Formats: sequence, C-alpha cells, structure tokens
Amino acid sequence: MIDSHCHLDHEPLHTNIEDIIKRSKAAGISKLLTICTTFSSFEKIKSIIEQDKIIFGTFGIHPHETKTDFVNKKAIIKNVKENKKIIGVGETGLDFFYNNSNRIKQIESFKTHIEASIELKVPIIIHSRNAETETFDILKSYKSPDLKILMHCFTGSLSFARKLMELDAFFSASGIITFKNSIDLQETFREIPSEKLLIETDSPFLAPIPMRGKKNEPSFIKYTLEKLSIIKSKTTQEMSVLTSDNFNRLFNI
Repeated sequence: MIDSHCHLDHEPLHTNIEDIIKRSKAAGISKLLTICTTFSSFEKIKSIIEQDKIIFGTFGIHPHETKTDFVNKKAIIKNVKENKKIIGVGETGLDFFYNNSNRIKQIESFKTHIEASIELKVPIIIHSRNAETETFDILKSYKSPDLKILMHCFTGSLSFARKLMELDAFFSASGIITFKNSIDLQETFREIPSEKLLIETDSPFLAPIPMRGKKNEPSFIKYTLEKLSIIKSKTTQEMSVLTSDNFNRLFNI
C-alpha cells in the first residue's frame, strides 16, 4: 500500500515519527507522501523525508495559507529540483467553503503552482472544495500534455469527476469513503476507472471507520483500501497493487 497524502509534520505524527514509520511498515505500506502546505512546513518536510527511504515529499502552499504565504513559479521549481525526494507540487487549489484566504489570491496561487508543475513535469496535488466550476475551468485552460492532475481527498460530484476524467486526472480516496453518509461519493468512485485511483489518509485528519474519533495515521489506510476494494468489486490485494502501481506511474517512480 502507498499513502499518497499525509501530513507527517503535524502533531501528533511529527513527535512520534519513528513509531509512525514502524506501524506504517508493519501495516504493509511501501511509500508515504508527506504534503507541504506552508513555507514553515517545508522545512520540517525536508528533514522528515531523510528519516526513512519510504518517505517522499512535496512543495506547495495550501489555499488556506495564500493570504500570508505566496510563492512564485521560480521558487516552486527551485524547491522541487533541489531534492530528488520532493516529487510533487502542492497541496494547492481552491477552497471557497471556508474562504480563509481571498479568492483572487487563491486563484493566482493555484495558477502559479500549475505552471510550475507543468514546467517540472511532476504531478500537482489539488484541494478543491465548493469550487468545482472554477477548479475545472482553470485546469482546462492549460493544454499542456505535461499537466499531471491528482485530486486529493476527492469528495466532488460525479459530474465534476467525469469532467476531470476528460483531463486524464487521478483521484485519491480518503477515509471519507468509509463514512455512512458517503453513499453518493462511493457511487462516484465506482465510476472512476481503477487505473486512475490512489488511496490516502490525509492524516492526522479524517480517520476512517472504525477508527473515527482517533487521530488518523498512515497505518489506518488499510480501512480505506478495504472499502475501496468493495466499491470496485476487487480483492484488497488487487486494489493494493492497482493503487500502488498508479502512484508509481503518476509520480514516475
């Protein structure tokens, strides 16, 4: 299994990183991708990825943080190129649910990240909430064959997913698909081609059933994998191989 999106710089994961890594390996995880959201988090990520060969990282600014952290294309490219274990751009995107940052700044930051990812030819990890039309319209405006889209913790509508499929996007399933009220989302994942699926924890957030109420961690990813396997009518082993192969193909590992 591969956890395609976690936040190992967050607590309680960061303080207990050695135990987190041990439990991840014991659960059968072969890679962890720890995601950058701020300038300060990237300093931690550069240290974290050196702690074990299974850990990789990204560089980017979360849409919530664009009010204070704004990065230009040159800086994104520099930070990714400087380290072979930094393999993606993001987490970026649009969040018009919370509106923690000005919409115009979010859009400008999103476009900057997209352009950097295209130049780098690495995947862009996208957060999209209450912004389906804007997210799609921006992505569609880039015609480059080097645009590699990963919709992180996808919770969008089926119509949004179908549009994104036209852009050859990948979709990551989080613990949300295990929730009792996620029937529509489960139906959406049933329609997404298996060769476009990844799994993630988004830990320490969004612990899956039966671990609700606890701080999430990468080793809990098995519950999301099990649910996705049921949704796609495959064995857990088949789904594990598929999602891992998809990750390795997307990130060119």
